[in-house]
Amino acid sequence: MSKKYIDKPPVSKTDWKRVETMADNDIQFDEDSPQTTPDDWLKAVVHTGFKLPRKKTQIALRLDNDVLTWFKAQGPGYQTRINAILKAYKDAHEKSGKADV
Repeated sequence: MSKKYIDKPPVSKTDWKRVETMADNDIQFDEDSPQTTPDDWLKAVVHTGFKLPRKKTQIALRLDNDVLTWFKAQGPGYQTRINAILKAYKDAHEKSGKADV
């Protein structure tokens, strides 16, 4: 690839300067990007990402068929996601003092 193609910034059809100066009322919402209400934000969940440990222990774990099918349908990495969810649950209960052991 020649240097003239590498040095060019990516082309965007969006006039971002105009968008940034628009008032919220000027933005047209549709079903793919509906306008939110304060109630929507009350139901919002913050995800900060899961920090995955480097070393794991291999075990046999029994899960309901529908649970396993749902996680597998999410694609590769489903076991890692199951682990991350279980770890987040454990961490939340440790912080709240509800260690159900």
